[in-house]
Order: sequence, then structure tokens, then C-alpha cells
Amino acid sequence: MNQVAADRRSSGLLLAAAGAVAFSAKAIIVKLAYRHGVDAVTLIMYRMLFALPLFLLLAWWAGRGRAPLSGRDRLAVLGLGFCGYYLASFLDFLGLQYISAGLERLIQYLNPTLVLLLGWLLFGRRVDWRHGAALAVSYVGVALVFGQELSLQGRDTVLGSVLVFGSAVAYAIYLAYSGEVVQRLGALRLTGWATSVACVLCIAQFLLLRPLEAALVAPEVLWLSLLNATLCTFAPVLMVMMAIERIGAVLTAQTGMIGPLSTLTLGVLLLGEPFTPWIVVGTALVLAGVALLARVPRSG
Repeated sequence: MNQVAADRRSSGLLLAAAGAVAFSAKAIIVKLAYRHGVDAVTLIMYRMLFALPLFLLLAWWAGRGRAPLSGRDRLAVLGLGFCGYYLASFLDFLGLQYISAGLERLIQYLNPTLVLLLGWLLFGRRVDWRHGAALAVSYVGVALVFGQELSLQGRDTVLGSVLVFGSAVAYAIYLAYSGEVVQRLGALRLTGWATSVACVLCIAQFLLLRPLEAALVAPEVLWLSLLNATLCTFAPVLMVMMAIERIGAVLTAQTGMIGPLSTLTLGVLLLGEPFTPWIVVGTALVLAGVALLARVPRSG
């Protein structure tokens, strides 16, 4: 490997790791913001309000010199933006009111298993025993962490876990249906427009459900929301796409396994979340299951 290729690989790995950590830190920031008495509707409104100009700029930049969106593409962007970014984000924010950041990240990390199951249910894609084994390992791991948190936090853990799992399902549906649209528009252009749709929906939701006075929040909420919108929402999109360009999607996804570990560590250090042997074992099982799933050859 020559020096240029080595540098490209190193920068790709750094970008993939940084993107995974930054995106996973979202849960930590949301939990910190909840300490200032804000609700999910208001909090996600501020995140999306600050993120909207950035994603509109991304959509414009990625679409330079290309044909305008067709009517079919606009409908696809609306549907994918609603499901993959609005619904998934809102359910995630709601769930984080009830469960730890560590459990939230583990449930979200089940996403590849959900994409596999949706492919089987919706498109008839074959699932063999190796897929089943990988799924079993992952879900046993989540069950261990869920059981530990249920014993410590009580029945709110059930509600929070259901909400976050619903978020993971919504994003898996986005991934399952976005492939054709990505081919037509490109990943960055689709992400820019679909996330912009979600931003508008979250802002409209606040205006419909809350009085304008609800926007008066603690300054800490505003700063945390700005950090969430930039460092934990927009920046990871660019870093992951740049990493894929340098080292490919498979290695980028494998490097992304650092995400749940960083969330668990930050949750313990910044939020005082519990850290027990069962949580360690459960986390290891989830990561092992997803790693096993990535190693199974794809079938049609």
C-alpha cells in the first residue's frame, strides 16, 4: 500500500469513527437537555430549526448542475423524510425521556437486523441460519440490558424501549425503500431534502401542539440544541459519507461499532448511568451479533 492510499485509509477510518461517536452523542445531549424541564416536542423543534439551513444548503450543493426533482422524486422525498427522519427522530426523542442513553443506542444499533427482516417480509429475500444466529445473539444482548434497566428504573423502561424500537423500525423502513431513490438522486442530495422535510414537519408540529411561549426555554437548552444540530446531526452525515468514499461502506459500518461503546461510556461519565457486568455482556452480544450479520454473504 503506497503512502497516498495509506493516508486515505487512515483519514477514512478517523472520519468513520468520529462520525459514529458524534452521532451517538446525540442521546447524551438530549438527556442533558431534559434536565432543564423541556419536553420532546420543543426540544426536537429546536434541533431541527438549527439543522434546517444546513440541510437545505446540502441539498442545493449536492444538486448543482443536475435536473430538478421530478414529481415522483418529490413524493419519494416526502415519504422518506416523514418516515426516516421525522418519525424516527421524534420517537427516539420521546423514548429518551424514559430510558438510558446506553439502552437507546443499543436498540438503535439493531437497525441492520430490522433491515434484514423487512427485506424478508417485504421483498422475499432469503434468510438462512447464519442470519438467524446473528439476530438471536443481538436480541439476547438487548434483552439482557433491558432486563437490567427494568430492574433499576421500573416500568417506564418498557414504554421508552417500545418508542425507541419504533424509531429503529421507522428508520429501517426508510433504508429498505430508499435504495432506488438514492440511485436517482445520490445519497447526499436525498439526505439533504429528506432531512429538510423532517425539519419542517418538526417545526410545524411544535406550532400546532404548543403555544409560542413554550419556545421560551433555558439558554442551556438552546446551546445543547445547537450542538445537537451541528455536531451530532449534520456533521456525522458528512463524515460518514466522506468515510464511505475513502474506505467503503462495509469498513465504515464496522468502524461504526464504536458508537454504542462511546454512548455507554459518556452515559456513565456525564449522566451517571449505571454500569454493571450485565450491561457489558449485553452490549458485547449486540455488537457481536451485528458483526456476525455483516459477515454473512448477501443473497438475492
